Amino acid sequence: MKTRSVFEMALLAILVWTPLAFSAQTGQSGSESVAPAGASGDANQPITLDVVVTDKSGAPVAGLEPADFKLLDNKQPQSLLSVQPARGMVAKADPPVEAIVLIDAINPEFLTVSNERQWLTTFLQENGGELSLPTSLLVLTDQGIVAENQPTRDGKVLTQFLTAHETGFRSTRRSEGREGALEREESSLNALDYYATEAAKRPGRKLLIWLSPGWNLYSNAAWDGGAKDEAILFNYVVSLSTALRAARITLYSIDPAGAGRGQFYYQNYLKGVDTPKHADYGDLFLQVLATQTGGQVLAGNNDLASLIQRCIQDAQAYYVLTFTPPPATHPNEYHGLEVQVDKPGLKARTRTGYYANAAAAGKMPHFAIDTVDESKNP
Repeated sequence: MKTRSVFEMALLAILVWTPLAFSAQTGQSGSESVAPAGASGDANQPITLDVVVTDKSGAPVAGLEPADFKLLDNKQPQSLLSVQPARGMVAKADPPVEAIVLIDAINPEFLTVSNERQWLTTFLQENGGELSLPTSLLVLTDQGIVAENQPTRDGKVLTQFLTAHETGFRSTRRSEGREGALEREESSLNALDYYATEAAKRPGRKLLIWLSPGWNLYSNAAWDGGAKDEAILFNYVVSLSTALRAARITLYSIDPAGAGRGQFYYQNYLKGVDTPKHADYGDLFLQVLATQTGGQVLAGNNDLASLIQRCIQDAQAYYVLTFTPPPATHPNEYHGLEVQVDKPGLKARTRTGYYANAAAAGKMPHFAIDTVDESKNP
């Protein structure tokens, strides 16, 4: 029988006591979570996919017709209910699109975060401070999240917010070694949970651009936690995937140091998890989650402004596909997705899968993320 390390047992404890939920959690506890309409992915609810089609240079392609698209669900062709072209950068875009840039001050090194803030300021001041999309900022520290929750196209407003919130040195206890990594992973996953909850309250598509090398979830091929612990991990993956889809979040991972730490290792976990037996800690890598939501993983370049612009470019021209999923045979049934385009040289990027009949989240545990809504401050 394979055994677990103390670290893996501690991480499982986090997954037990911090389940994903669909209600906001801002220092309260004990509230019931409610899954948003269509979150379960059952046969009665259509599924919406935001699809970016790019040419060989990576530029978004507009002007395609519904007949140009083919959808495969578990490799089986599915009928499309609708195919709607969308442009997110126009005034009063329908559906609305917003960008959220998250400054991760707990996973990178202090110098990287300091440089990142300078590079981000440069991005916000480009084009006279006029941004392509309504944009908001989140700052993640080991004390919680500070949020500018009112999206704006005015880069000067966001620059003022950034200047007013210095991140400083992280003060996470036991910040070195595995225990410190565990704390940072807990904070990171809690933050993603929090934002998915908040984003689900607003209509439209959200581009969540996470400036971070990612968190070091320890994956061990020899790990075998038994049926109970494997189910805990699997259910957490299902809940997180479903929450991101329900909120229409496309997640992007940008390493602000340009180092691309472990940039190839995460690719071992891109295939969706179909059963608890196949669940692994690597399924929760930031880069894995980004790829599975149809986003991008960008590293090897510290020109932060250009990397953020590459992410935002995905809203320039894209397509909204809807389809009715086939009936599920059991709860939490994984379905792999692939969108094909019947044009040479074009490639479609979208969510890589979903869980049909996803089990609803349970009661929120006793944990909190401190948040500050700067829009309410004078």
